[in-house]
Amino acid sequence: MAERKRKRAAEEWERRKRGRRRRRSREGGDPMEALGEEVMGRVMELLDARSVARCTAVSPAWRGVAADDRLWAPKCAELMSGKAHIPRLTLIPTGSKLSTYSMAIMDGKRSRITKEDLCDHAWEYRFTIAAPEYFRNLDPSWKHTGPPMRRYFHPDGYLSADPDDAVWGGHECTYTVITSFVGNGRIREHYVRINRWPPLKVSRKDDWSWELSNHLYCYNSIPDSDKKRCTGPLFPVW
Repeated sequence: MAERKRKRAAEEWERRKRGRRRRRSREGGDPMEALGEEVMGRVMELLDARSVARCTAVSPAWRGVAADDRLWAPKCAELMSGKAHIPRLTLIPTGSKLSTYSMAIMDGKRSRITKEDLCDHAWEYRFTIAAPEYFRNLDPSWKHTGPPMRRYFHPDGYLSADPDDAVWGGHECTYTVITSFVGNGRIREHYVRINRWPPLKVSRKDDWSWELSNHLYCYNSIPDSDKKRCTGPLFPVW
């Protein structure tokens, strides 16, 4: 007898709870409770990445849907489509697709270049209009007689060129990445120096490719097919 009473009381409690949920939904309550996870997942598929990321902070139930790998996998593919270089840290297998998206965004905004970035890419080398005419005449891209010259950075600190490069003199060519910091880890100076030539300013383009430049010449990174589009350091560098 007492057991039946407890069972009826529990059923009545559940019935009232469902009624309260329905009333809250009609009054503008939690859509997750009203529509369910499957429907809300379909809705989030239509949102941009920033909006979906904000949904993860609403509640644990919302995060369970908004952080799902099935939702973020196509967003990661869309983010990286058309990019010149895909960060190597996105290959970390233990991370969720949401964390992969976040790390890729942060790395794509990174302007601090590393030795891995330099060595993972082949580089197009061009003279600027300020360079002496003699050197511009040796540059096939200036004369429109061929593609730009190429340069290659190596882990041992040396720089090389193709064998038929008219500018390359076969002399010793070394490079150094210079970074100096001020308080709170802020970067004061950051550049690449080749031999004792003028420093090369480091910049990043919208397609996540790199540019090294000064008033005489510039280097532009190009996609490196044998790296399977994944380049740079394996761990985050900010």
